[in-house]
Amino acid sequence: MTRIIAGAAGSLALRVPDRGTRPTSDRVRESLFGGLDASGILDGARVLDLYAGSGALGLEAVSRGAASVDLVEKSASAAAVTERNARTVARAVGSSTVRVHRSSADLFLQSTRGLFDLVFVDPPYDLDDGALAATLALLADVAAPGAIVIVERASRSPEPGVPAQLGLLRTKRYGDTTLWWFERELDADQPAAPSQSR
Repeated sequence: MTRIIAGAAGSLALRVPDRGTRPTSDRVRESLFGGLDASGILDGARVLDLYAGSGALGLEAVSRGAASVDLVEKSASAAAVTERNARTVARAVGSSTVRVHRSSADLFLQSTRGLFDLVFVDPPYDLDDGALAATLALLADVAAPGAIVIVERASRSPEPGVPAQLGLLRTKRYGDTTLWWFERELDADQPAAPSQSR
């Protein structure tokens, strides 16, 4: 079991898939969302959670004021757990839109028509660097100008290979886990949406 840390669904318990996923620890989530709360990006954000597992990252964002979240999980058994958690949090939050997609990350990115303000990328640690770079290249097309993209990897992994549109903001190591924060560069003729103000 893990829990939503704060917000409208704070303290609600979430189920975790039996195998094949690696939930982000409470300590890492607490630090991560402290930074996101301080940035102001969560309020009204359109959130994408790739390799969602239990959905804890995306559902935490909705609990704290995001307008919507799309949870993408390839494993049928894990997606069933994600759907159950999504229903639990959606009832607590009320007005937010929570969608679960049983799909690989790449297929979802190739087919979605949406733009997202905040993206969590938390793949299995055994996903090779080339496959992750390919996913991040696809992601550049669905990240809104000014969007924040957070990649979680093992600390022993090199910095993720990202397309030119994603600029590194900072990195933070938590023992065996490291978070890389990237920002989608603004298009030359397009200002950031109001929800991007930080």
